[in-house]
Amino acid sequence: MATQDTTQLKEKIISTISTRGPSLPVHIAKEINMSMLFASAFLSELISEKKIKTSNLRVGSSPLYLIKGQEEKLENFSNYLKSKEKDAFVLIREKKFLKDSNQEPAIRVALRAIKDFAIPFRKQDEIHWRYFKIPESEFGVQEKNKTPIEDKKEDKKEFLPETKEIKKDFKEEIKESKEDDLQIFDEEKKVKKKVVRKKTTKKKTSSKVNEKFFNSVKGYLSLKEIEILDIVGFSKDDLILKVKEKGEEKILVAYNKKSLREEDLIKAYKKSQEFNLKYLLLSFGEPLKKLNNFIEAALSLERIEKIDK
Repeated sequence: MATQDTTQLKEKIISTISTRGPSLPVHIAKEINMSMLFASAFLSELISEKKIKTSNLRVGSSPLYLIKGQEEKLENFSNYLKSKEKDAFVLIREKKFLKDSNQEPAIRVALRAIKDFAIPFRKQDEIHWRYFKIPESEFGVQEKNKTPIEDKKEDKKEFLPETKEIKKDFKEEIKESKEDDLQIFDEEKKVKKKVVRKKTTKKKTSSKVNEKFFNSVKGYLSLKEIEILDIVGFSKDDLILKVKEKGEEKILVAYNKKSLREEDLIKAYKKSQEFNLKYLLLSFGEPLKKLNNFIEAALSLERIEKIDK
């Protein structure tokens, strides 16, 4: 895709988010009239360029994409929070400030999960939380306005005994909570489960490999001034695109491997026949000599005839 087209597409995505507010990839793809996979690739680039950001909150399995300054609009999606996270959200929105040690274990874990809405800070070596709309400077004012009854209630709650079962559940939930960007909780990072870390790393690595493969193909096509029209298929092994080269539409099949075989050629040919278009092949290495011989033989072939017995 030409550089100018890429720039225009990114500007269109930013304009869409600016108009709609926090958006899901499916909504952005619909607005720019492209496949969701294609839109997601450009959203990833915009994240890297720090032109947009994502929410910690998930709608299904996807975050929301937003522009700096649209954070308050994330409140409109608070109904997508999980049960305990929603309880923590309602509580901190109502109270504005919460003392971490005064909260029940499940709420303490939930507060660490709703990073879009609960912001941690320290006062006198104690962890406190503030609602994201409320500045930390208001904390002292609220403390002064507390009644003696409220203070007694908090003190009483702080020293409530916890059962062994609650302590166990809390420890397990703390291990699974994600707190990489909260420096004040460094001491709790040490108890994260190794199994969870391995799963997360594997998923991120796979995603990065696919993204690197896509960007390599896109970069090559940009140099060749070949325009990407749509993504027909995308997996870790191959990428099938509809492209335009010098005004002519074609099918391009890129293989994520160093050598091509006969079956790769046949697969690409069959895909091109579905669209009745010529096709191009890309790979990270030279075709096998056997494949080159096969292509040369096919090009020299005039026809095949059947002999009757």
